[in-house]
Amino acid sequence: MKNVMGLCTLCALLLCSPLYAQDATDALLEALDGMQDIQGKFIQRQYTENEVLLVESRGNFRLLRPGYFSWEIDAPDSQLIIADPIAVWHYDRDLETVTRRPLAGQGNLSPLQVLGGDEAALRKGYTVTDEGEGIFTLTPQAGDPGFRHLVLHLRGFLIASMEIRDNLNQRVIVEFSELQVDGGLTREDFAFTPPEGVDTFYYDQ
Repeated sequence: MKNVMGLCTLCALLLCSPLYAQDATDALLEALDGMQDIQGKFIQRQYTENEVLLVESRGNFRLLRPGYFSWEIDAPDSQLIIADPIAVWHYDRDLETVTRRPLAGQGNLSPLQVLGGDEAALRKGYTVTDEGEGIFTLTPQAGDPGFRHLVLHLRGFLIASMEIRDNLNQRVIVEFSELQVDGGLTREDFAFTPPEGVDTFYYDQ
């Protein structure tokens, strides 16, 4: 769970006018349009406020826009986060537990959902700053998404890295590699059924 919280709890300040923010949001959405179907590997590092490395994890991810993603941690533990537009599942293989949480009606997007989420939620929930050279900073406008800001670094139409600052001022850096686009992912690739014998917790409203 510690690695997942690093993903879903993140930071930053905002320096743009509403008109500039709208232009930056348009630019980000245009860039994300090039990642309709993408998969690859990641390395995630979580640092304390004093920049001490807490944990490093690695694994594989898949993304099908809009609304589908899979985040599988292989080391140092074994976990799977998988989501569709309705719900997100978290399967901790080491603890043999599965949790399911609803997504419907939520205005805030997690960092992974920013990449795979819908345009309306992105425009409503975040102010976007275009830093140039494929770097975008997203700052939550309201609510409690669990982070202060999110920085996306794009190379062309591919995601290169993601930096997150959480509400405790800790920093999470995710670097992506071995990216494949248009690999033929379908919605069925994101279907999930809890394995037999695990403890399952449903938080549906």
